[in-house]
Amino acid sequence: MNAAISGFSLGLSLILAIGAQNAFVLKQGLRREHVFLVCLTCAASDAILILLGVMGLSILIERAPWLTTVMRYGGAAFLILYGVKSFVAAWKSTDVLLQSEHVKAALLPTLLTCAALTWLNPHVYLDTVLLIGSISTQFPGERTMFAGGAMLASFVFFFSLGYAASWLRPVFARPMSWRVLEVVVGITMWTIAYKLLTE
Repeated sequence: MNAAISGFSLGLSLILAIGAQNAFVLKQGLRREHVFLVCLTCAASDAILILLGVMGLSILIERAPWLTTVMRYGGAAFLILYGVKSFVAAWKSTDVLLQSEHVKAALLPTLLTCAALTWLNPHVYLDTVLLIGSISTQFPGERTMFAGGAMLASFVFFFSLGYAASWLRPVFARPMSWRVLEVVVGITMWTIAYKLLTE
């Protein structure tokens, strides 16, 4: 039980910081677009990465440093483009939230974007694979419980964020609020991309 609680606490602390995944889930929750599947994609992706980390994928990453280089530049390029998209949306937006009630984005592109924000971000590998994987070794015989706690943290966080976002809908019914959110998302994406490129 102690291992599971430790895993949950660590997983939650790593995921709480504002990031590309979180910003995307928040936007989908506000729009009420494919919320369940977006949350499930993020949480399941984290669970897979945590499991791989506990099973020893961290050793592979340490022995093949070129993998992190490829992920770094690929992730940075994607985040820069996504940031541009957010800034353009902020510039052209009129009443996006109300319009989205009638015109929803297609499911496949939404899930592909969600997956890209997860799997192309090297920080996800550092946190879920290397960090959680290495700390799990402190719980011999209980690594499964530790991993389970960390996975549960991802599911609790993403589903809470996705569905609690609807409480903010009255605020984001105003075009200016949505523009501010798009700008914040764009800045977040570019900041993460900058960190990736300068590490």
